[in-house]
Amino acid sequence: MTINPYLKKINQTPHANKLNLQLVSVKDTSATLLLPFSEDIIGDPINRLVHSGAVTTLVDTACGVAIFQTQNNFRAMATLDLRIDHMRPASSGVDIYAYADCYRLSHTIAFVRSTVYTTDMEQPIATALATFMRSNKDFPVN
Repeated sequence: MTINPYLKKINQTPHANKLNLQLVSVKDTSATLLLPFSEDIIGDPINRLVHSGAVTTLVDTACGVAIFQTQNNFRAMATLDLRIDHMRPASSGVDIYAYADCYRLSHTIAFVRSTVYTTDMEQPIATALATFMRSNKDFPVN
């Protein structure tokens, strides 16, 4: 079985690996990732809500995969700005998805929008806008 190169890069960071992020789909300029529910991502044990850090990692990683898809190579990048508007808490017990679309590439900057949801993208948990610095070097793979 061959491992999708995007998935290999998704799980390269220890945090993404711990969260078990999974690639659901890619299109020309977009990607959808899954954050499977786990007791490890509960940030509020009283109300059993998912930690916002897990959602942030999901968004940041989905944006990176959308950029890889758009530029059609593994040119390295770094997050410059990531603004997330949390619209409602992420409840426990359900998987969370992030759809990210890279809507513009300049020579040095990538611009991405993202929506985080459970079952209906029209009822988002959060939305995000991000910019990434693009490098001339390939993304390192361990």
